[in-house]
Amino acid sequence: MSDVLTLKDLLTQNTREGELYSTMPDNWVRCVACGHRCKIPPGRDGICRVRFNHDGKLMVPSGYAAGIALDPVEKKPFFHAYPGAKALSFGMLGCDYHCSYCQNWVSSQALRDPIAGSAPEYVTPEQFVSLATKHNARIVTSTYNEPLITSEWAVEIFKLAKQADLITSYVSNGNGTPEVLEYLKPHLDLFKIDLKGFRQKQYAQLGGVLQNVLDTIMQAYQMGFWVEIVTLVVPGFNDSEEEMRDIARFIRSVSPDIPWHVTGFHRDYHMMEPENTPSETLIRAVEIGYDVGLHYVYGGNRPGEIGSYENTYCPSCETTLVERWGFRVLSNQIRDGACSHCGTTIAGRWQ
Repeated sequence: MSDVLTLKDLLTQNTREGELYSTMPDNWVRCVACGHRCKIPPGRDGICRVRFNHDGKLMVPSGYAAGIALDPVEKKPFFHAYPGAKALSFGMLGCDYHCSYCQNWVSSQALRDPIAGSAPEYVTPEQFVSLATKHNARIVTSTYNEPLITSEWAVEIFKLAKQADLITSYVSNGNGTPEVLEYLKPHLDLFKIDLKGFRQKQYAQLGGVLQNVLDTIMQAYQMGFWVEIVTLVVPGFNDSEEEMRDIARFIRSVSPDIPWHVTGFHRDYHMMEPENTPSETLIRAVEIGYDVGLHYVYGGNRPGEIGSYENTYCPSCETTLVERWGFRVLSNQIRDGACSHCGTTIAGRWQ
């Protein structure tokens, strides 16, 4: 018999009992970390493959990172939170979706796809927060895989991060539950949510339910998280003007102050057929967002190709307040959270 440990073996060794679950008869458990609300029998995994039932207890990831990187917060992307600040990001393995165009598939699709997976790096919350302060990061971010399914580990880190006066953030697909949002509320500041389209047929192809995401966006905003929304525009999948307008109208119905980022698809993972998103499509999506009444709309990941749509403008006097080139902040004219020209409050976290 081989003594070589599989990735599943390694991950199983790095777990602890979760908090986001309830017990059921016959040692089954119900997980509430994501919108799937998996009912899991003994010895089986949830849809994410990294939360599993061991003798009637839900075991969840703990004690490792599959990737750590220092980035500007604009890369997450957050454009209305601490411009130019450094964010130390960490990810784990696994996801509750199976997007065919995933750009982080090596980590997100581990245990689901035999060619995915990266070796875990063992780390404690103390070591991670110490690394953040050593590199003058102001923000710590759970990203790369889906953070909702590893929320217990994120909260372990975030509790120490808060003690060190750090800001905390999630980069998420938004497939949440009221239970996980309540669990995160004392510990999480910034919440980037993907709104991958506005049609359930397309969401089903990704393994999700559109309404779960819409509910999460509304609840997260109402609970006081700072929310920014990203739509990756994929040709032939979600790029019609009608769908872009529907997304913009929904965001405005929650709040016109929620920033909306429309970003360009590039061929990746199992989606190699469509052309990369034309810059003209992103420009048109931004224009639709402003036409619908959103105050802050951005074209993403195409520096120099989308005109002025990387910048933040005052919704009242249209003064250029934050000028950007890609993830670089070139100038920032926001003063005490307000327009330096007319004094209009600019939604965001600036101090």
